[in-house]
Amino acid sequence: MIAGRYSDEALAALSVGSAFYISVYVGLIGVVQALLPRWAELHGAARHRELGWSLRQSLYLSGFIVAAGMAALLFPAPLLFSTFNQSLGKPLLVTWLQVGALGVKIPLSIWLVAGGGGVEPMGAVGCAWATLAVNYLLLALAFVLLRTQSLYRPYGLWRKIERPHWTEIGGFARLGVPAGLAYLVEVTSFTLMAIFIARLGVVGAASHQIAASVATVLYMVPLSMAIACSARVSFWLGAGHAQRAKDTVLLGLKLTAGYAVFLGFAVYLGRRLIPVWYSETPEIQVAAATLLAWVAFYHVADAGQAVSAFMLRCYRITIAPLAVYGVGLWGVGLYGGYLLTYKGF
Repeated sequence: MIAGRYSDEALAALSVGSAFYISVYVGLIGVVQALLPRWAELHGAARHRELGWSLRQSLYLSGFIVAAGMAALLFPAPLLFSTFNQSLGKPLLVTWLQVGALGVKIPLSIWLVAGGGGVEPMGAVGCAWATLAVNYLLLALAFVLLRTQSLYRPYGLWRKIERPHWTEIGGFARLGVPAGLAYLVEVTSFTLMAIFIARLGVVGAASHQIAASVATVLYMVPLSMAIACSARVSFWLGAGHAQRAKDTVLLGLKLTAGYAVFLGFAVYLGRRLIPVWYSETPEIQVAAATLLAWVAFYHVADAGQAVSAFMLRCYRITIAPLAVYGVGLWGVGLYGGYLLTYKGF
């Protein structure tokens, strides 16, 4: 919204730039996120020391991930802290950090994008500087909390790190790499389309960015449900209560379906109002309103598949979802979208 109110060109540029960034970031963070069921099982089985050891071993995997991400974007990110807390059933620590970060990022973004106080207007680049500063702030706070809070003492996190245990790291990779690739396929079905659409000009790129932004915000609800449910399902599996795990799966799917229908309906009703918050250009507002109608219907299916994929990971099922994502999102979605956009039938 901040970039769009600055200029349509900034919004369009952000669409392409964020497409590249999100493709790399989400694909890599998916590898780490897939470790949540493993740690939640250890938590459910009350194997605290083993959980701390497993987390320290995952730092080697995280090192590989950070190196790969930096090579692609020169942008490191704090991957592990939120996943660890979610596996312990303590998401509020992450929530308060994110709320605090948002309180810093919004005014910082406005200042750097629009300028003022001796700072020249930076446009879309100001969004990048604000994101960079806030992520390093989050990383520093995460280390402080892990070091000082009594919650983490049973896990012995700050013991001298052991030598790499390749069996454990290999287990991480077998679980995390297919999950990360599935994330990559899912997110690139959006981001590569943004790059295709950029060829249509500012109106196409900017309106797609508005639709993608709203879809991303909507996706946070099923994603949150998926993380919460997978933590509980794996906890009960680790504690030896398979039926409670199954009940949690069903409850999560029902709640997600209810939320998705409600939010999709709200976006459909507000499809002409929402674009006004992003851009003052009538052509962009009209094009975005049309896309938001599609987003409203798409969200219901998207929410259901997101929670289902997380539940399957709790039962160590990762290859089948990856295959479905590849055929459906890249084959039908991305290639089909390209044909409809530029070729026709």
